[in-house]
Amino acid sequence: MSTKSIFQEEKNPRGIPKAPFIANVEEYLGGPDGAVETPLKNFQDAIAKYRYMDANLTQRRKGLEDKIPDIRKTLHMVEFLQERREGKNKDDLEDDLSDEENSDNPKKPLTTTFELNDTLFAEAELEDTDTVYLWLGANVMLSYKLPEAASLLRSKLDLAEASLKATIEDLEFLREQLTVMEVNTARVYNWDVKRRRERRLTGEADGKKGG
Repeated sequence: MSTKSIFQEEKNPRGIPKAPFIANVEEYLGGPDGAVETPLKNFQDAIAKYRYMDANLTQRRKGLEDKIPDIRKTLHMVEFLQERREGKNKDDLEDDLSDEENSDNPKKPLTTTFELNDTLFAEAELEDTDTVYLWLGANVMLSYKLPEAASLLRSKLDLAEASLKATIEDLEFLREQLTVMEVNTARVYNWDVKRRRERRLTGEADGKKGG
């Protein structure tokens, strides 16, 4: 009996196989004299595979939970810059006649703080701009116009949130399968213990009759 045969053909949407529940242990083992060593070993192999997938998905979940707030924060900043620029452009169109009078008092740049590390921030002045630079990973940074940057970040945020949702669903599914396999292991083990006890009692009874 191979490990592969333990898993059912039924899978979840991401291809994780469903573990079967062994309702009738004797039938599963092939009869009252069925061996339990190989099935129990295969159960342990299956449990190890589920735990390996669980560890990988747990790490993926943590990475996504760290990544999503960063994407959301960056998107909010880009949207703020875009709204500020669009608002300024609207004001400029409405105030064309007064621009010359106010030329000696231009609008001040936006003052903000940026993070140098977890506990250190520095103050910076942001000049009016229609371009931002985004880290894409692997030490790659590209410039985008504000609308393009906002669209890209929204797309990345949607993908990350969908991936996190699927990962959480997979983790819940995996833990259900782990529970099923652990129950199967206990049922087969207990069935074997009961069989051994019954055989011992039968042997003792036969011995007394023979005596």
